[in-house]
Amino acid sequence: MTDLKIGIIKHYYDKLGVAVLELSGDLGVGDKIKFVRGGEDLFTQEVKSMQVEHEQKESAKKGDIVGLKVDTEAKEGAEVYKVT
Repeated sequence: MTDLKIGIIKHYYDKLGVAVLELSGDLGVGDKIKFVRGGEDLFTQEVKSMQVEHEQKESAKKGDIVGLKVDTEAKEGAEVYKVT
């Protein structure tokens, strides 16, 4: 099993439970992702919903900035990997 780095957390809105993710790879609803910071796995979750420029999207591509609903607090600077 290899994990593919797909982005980094730029901001986290704690009241909304939303992380702003700058993508360096493709991401879609239903993908399983892992959050890592300082070499430590923080948590893993399935992508349930995401937005690009305040519009619901089923998928996003490299270079997009997405808002991602997260289950747990996501720290700024955390790397995000797609679990395959």
